[in-house]
Amino acid sequence: MNIRLSPMSGALLLLLCLNGCAQNRTLAPPPGGEQVSVVVKVPQNLTAEPMQVMYRSEKCPIKRSGPDWTTYEEDGYLSTTVQPQQQGQSGLYEAKLPINGGSRRQWQLSNVTFGVTYANTTHFGENVKAGPGGGVIVMFDKHLPQQRSAFQPTIEVNGDVLISKDYYPLVNEQFIGRHETRAWLFGEGEIYLYYRASDARRVTFEPLLHANYALYSVEPKVQGEGYTRYIYPDGSVVADGR
Repeated sequence: MNIRLSPMSGALLLLLCLNGCAQNRTLAPPPGGEQVSVVVKVPQNLTAEPMQVMYRSEKCPIKRSGPDWTTYEEDGYLSTTVQPQQQGQSGLYEAKLPINGGSRRQWQLSNVTFGVTYANTTHFGENVKAGPGGGVIVMFDKHLPQQRSAFQPTIEVNGDVLISKDYYPLVNEQFIGRHETRAWLFGEGEIYLYYRASDARRVTFEPLLHANYALYSVEPKVQGEGYTRYIYPDGSVVADGR
């Protein structure tokens, strides 16, 4: 998939392979069309993740099968990845997403998945990988996003969206399945926060990282033997299954 910027209009032209419709279609937003500005304020030692953007079209339906083997149609979709751009020397990263995707399919912005992750994990120890957490999904229509948690509610917002949430490092070492250590961003919700804001034209995410309050967890090495051991920022250790 290629992403091209038109120097004449500044419109985002996305060439991609589309399943369920026609292949090699071009998403061509009209010049001067409305946009949604998505801004992420990135704390030190974190980085802005690439944004996963989905568009939908009533003119490009997809056939689905129901649990009783009946068939039905839903709006077709296409997705692309957009890299937010740093604003000067600041910690602000922004991407402007066209609402009207244009073309004969009349693509419309459906949702965007974005967030922050660790840019550097060496201060947690050797071979520590960046884990999940610190993600946000904003929906602009009635459809559910491609990634959905059954346990996390959707927050309905009128107008623009400002998200300011606290996050803490959670460094988890696991042994069962495979041995690896990951640094999560632990906060409200699970991996993602969910918002629906159909008329938003600006979405701002300001994660607040409390880097000095790291929680370490070490899982059992054998299935069914012992409990996960938690080491809290004050040095206390708990391994009683609570």
